Amino acid sequence: MAMAWVWSGMVIFSFAFALFTGNLDAVSAAALEGAGSAVRLGISMAGVLCLWSGVMEVMNACGLSAGLARAFRPLLRRLLPNASRDSETLAAVSANVSANLLGLGNAATPLGIQAARRMARGCHGAASDELCTLVVLNTASIQLIPATVGSLRAAAGSAAPFDILPAVWLTSVLSVAAGLTAARLLSLPDRRRS
Repeated sequence: MAMAWVWSGMVIFSFAFALFTGNLDAVSAAALEGAGSAVRLGISMAGVLCLWSGVMEVMNACGLSAGLARAFRPLLRRLLPNASRDSETLAAVSANVSANLLGLGNAATPLGIQAARRMARGCHGAASDELCTLVVLNTASIQLIPATVGSLRAAAGSAAPFDILPAVWLTSVLSVAAGLTAARLLSLPDRRRS
């Protein structure tokens, strides 16, 4: 609700300032141009996201995503020992991490929500350390194929939209390492108290 007031205030202030300075025509033209650009970008992104969602469905049908999720389970059991006791929660977390690895953030979101709901049971309104670790894994996910970023670059006219792969891999690994380290360090005081 507060953000609605912030955005509304920004729009009103912009139009009032444009009216005061005599630039109302320029602001109106920029608003219309921005809206048109947003629609074009949305349509081009929808096509690419449909393509990658279809790829994910093919991977699900042939069992490749399940195999990828199984490959992550030993690591996830070490990171999330309590969540791994429930096979359905571990399956949702594994599938979520696999979808993020493939750069399919939109496909990963429902799986992450399902895993978070299952992990939040018994937390009594406070996030557990493992739930915070899951949020860190989702926020700073390692991506092998940054499908969304590649589609944005392709929509913007890039001749080689995936030439950023080495930089994406390096920053993904560093961000996950930093996030997991921070989550581990911030969870230590709670463990000492208990």
